Amino acid sequence: MIAREVEDRYGFGTNTVNREEYLLKGNSSCPGCTAMLAIRHILKAAGPDTFVLVSACCAVVCEGISPNTCMALPTLDTAFACTAAMASGVRAAVRERGINVIAIAGDGGTVDIGVQALSGAIERNTDFLYVCYDNEAYGNTGMQRSGSTPFGASTTTTPFGKKEDKKDIAAIISAHNIPYMATACPSYPMDLQRKVKRALSIEGPKFLHVLTPCPPGWRISTEKAIEIGKLAVGSCSFFLYETENRSFSMSKPSLDAMKNPIPVKDYLRVQGRFSRMSEEDIEITQRKVDANIAYYREAFGL
Repeated sequence: MIAREVEDRYGFGTNTVNREEYLLKGNSSCPGCTAMLAIRHILKAAGPDTFVLVSACCAVVCEGISPNTCMALPTLDTAFACTAAMASGVRAAVRERGINVIAIAGDGGTVDIGVQALSGAIERNTDFLYVCYDNEAYGNTGMQRSGSTPFGASTTTTPFGKKEDKKDIAAIISAHNIPYMATACPSYPMDLQRKVKRALSIEGPKFLHVLTPCPPGWRISTEKAIEIGKLAVGSCSFFLYETENRSFSMSKPSLDAMKNPIPVKDYLRVQGRFSRMSEEDIEITQRKVDANIAYYREAFGL
């Protein structure tokens, strides 16, 4: 295994980055897809002794057309509703082999269709890492609204903007008293890799919620996807943090953002999916974000 030391530009210290690739070239993802970028970093952090389960989602299509695949690790594709349940079975099969079991699903397959199986796997104390990559809609089937779609976003089923707030999947999972949970974004790759490594070092169920800007679904240009992720964090529309045995810690990019957050409108206005939001809707969103900032500022004494 070849590795190299790189300087971490995001304030997390020096990290070892695995140079091996487990997500190969030639996959069929859209240009600028940050979900596949996130999966690339997740698998790099996990290493070769890993078994991957992929739910029905964009990622399962991006694997390629049989008999070819971009996945260089043992991979089992699953139906929408049963990914976490099948991960429990895989963990039972490889229990004595020291193999990481990672389940990957989109937001539709996590916060909506797959939440029952995920809750059950956590309740059974399954030793696995469940990753929800969140592009905030059902991307694989045409960007229909999901429970993770935010207020005001236009999708193919909410053409004039969604009227409901985004489901708080982190709070739902936290209610299970899970040993480890974290949020991440591929715009901060070393933070993402560090959290994957930490999760895999802990026995029991772990959950990772990854925000993945989607160029076609969010109606942004392909070269802007990483920048949009940074705007999400910089505006405090998405917080980076982790919890371990109920001990909460905020990641440095979000700590910095809370001290001087950029206006939420700077995040919303660069995305075509929010083009129908009125100034009043933007103000409503800003007030919700401000309330979250105030809560975390008080918690951390900022």
